[in-house]
Amino acid sequence: MILNDKQIKKLVEEEDMINPFVDKSISHGISYGLNSFGFDLRCGEEFKIFTNIKGATADPKNFTEDNFVTIKGEASILIPPNSFALASSLEYFKMPRNVTGLVTAKSTYARCGLGTPPTVLEAGWHGNLVLEFSNHTSNSIRLYANSGAAQILFFVGDQPETSYAERNGKYQGQTGITLAKSK
Repeated sequence: MILNDKQIKKLVEEEDMINPFVDKSISHGISYGLNSFGFDLRCGEEFKIFTNIKGATADPKNFTEDNFVTIKGEASILIPPNSFALASSLEYFKMPRNVTGLVTAKSTYARCGLGTPPTVLEAGWHGNLVLEFSNHTSNSIRLYANSGAAQILFFVGDQPETSYAERNGKYQGQTGITLAKSK
């Protein structure tokens, strides 16, 4: 079952599921905060923009900083054509054992050709969410820090046998931009 605004608020109060939590939709620029059936999160002021300057290969089992140019403290960045950037959410999430989240794109960015591939916040996971923003166009696209970046839909189910925390997931407790890694 998808959770509504009242149910999300209750989980924030009881389980500290989202911190900091904005209990309404703020529409200055690109909206963020609580919606009827989800939460629009923001990204911080650090970005990693994919580059092939050093001729690195994108290998998920050996992903390195050589694949990126890091930009910190800027109000926005330009994502080059047919490239992508990583950013970390401002919000820290603590997912209850029976709740999972699904990240989707903000329609404002999607209408410009910027996609946010689906990401799952697994039951029991906690940390800052690392987001990917993919530029599907032949033009550069501006992405703003401290502004709405993606939407999360939350779903409740029966308690799983094993949560992300209990199986010692490799991204548990991550802060900032964590690159792909293999166990």
